[in-house]
Formats: sequence, structure tokens, C-alpha cells
Amino acid sequence: MALTFELDPSFTPALRDGITALWADVTNAGGAVGFVAPVTPEEIRPDLLKHLTAMEKGRVRLLVGRDGDGAVVATAFLTLNDHRLMRHWLTLYTVMVHPRLQGQGYGRDLMAAAADAARSIEGIEAVRLTCRGGTGNDRFYAACGYKEVGRIPDAIRVAPGDDRDDIIMLLPLGADAARPEAPATL
Repeated sequence: MALTFELDPSFTPALRDGITALWADVTNAGGAVGFVAPVTPEEIRPDLLKHLTAMEKGRVRLLVGRDGDGAVVATAFLTLNDHRLMRHWLTLYTVMVHPRLQGQGYGRDLMAAAADAARSIEGIEAVRLTCRGGTGNDRFYAACGYKEVGRIPDAIRVAPGDDRDDIIMLLPLGADAARPEAPATL
């Protein structure tokens, strides 16, 4: 089964419900997407509304992945920078693939679709994301071409006594980004 990805889909009640259900399912399966399990779709909804408000203002773009039945099974939010000196890169947030589909290559498909979506936005040269240390997500993102560019130790408090690093990763989108570095010459 291949997923179908769409950037900036029409936002309907069905899409809203699909994203909140996905977000709850990912969180409850141990996903590091801004919440700690257990969580319900109703608890997720205020955070989704914040994304929607930013989408209405043109600061956020939504990428949705659907299965063959049209169900929402993957998402990523591409957030544009407001700062005049940083408008050449964007931040990827809330990257999710439904737990029943994980480990089958759909995460890589989502990351490739997110990079393609970023490339389609005029002036964007790189994608930044952060991930929670201790989850292995940094290894996944590295396998998708992202490089760790920073780390803030113990910045994320999952629970008392359970602090995790906030890992900052970057994917350059330029023509030279996919090329290996040339060996140094004398």
C-alpha cells in the first residue's frame, strides 16, 4: 500500500478528527509528539487549533498522508519563520505516522514528501526539526539525511526525574545537499 500525500488540504471536520485521532494514537503508542501518554483526542484538540490558527495566518503548511481508504495516517506541519533573517529555512513539527504502519518505510516516505513540500516553497533552503533524546528518533532522521546541529541537555522533562535532550537537526535542500563531500586536496 502506498500513501498519498497532500500539502495544504482543505480542512474539514473529518480531517480535524483524523489528525486528532492520529495524534492521540501516536502519543499513546509512545510517540514523542508533544504529549505524554495517556492522552485523548479531546486533550490534543487545543494544540491542533493552535496549528490551525497559524495555518490561517499563512505561517504553517500542513502535509497529510492518507492510506488507500482515505484515512489520515501521517502528518507533518511545516512552519515558516517570521524573522526576516531566517526566512530561508522552515521547521518541521508534529511528524507522525500511525503506529500500525511504523517500521514499513512510511516514515521515510513522509520525510521525503516533507522535503519535497519544503522545496516547493519559494526561498526555502533547509528544514530544521527537533526531537526528544532517548527515543531513537535522531537515528531515524539521520537516516533520512538530517544532521544533528545542536543539543540542549535535559531540556525536555517527560516526568519528574526523566529529563531528555532536545536534539536539533537540519536537512539542507540545496543542489549540493545530496552530494557527498569532495575529498580535500592539497
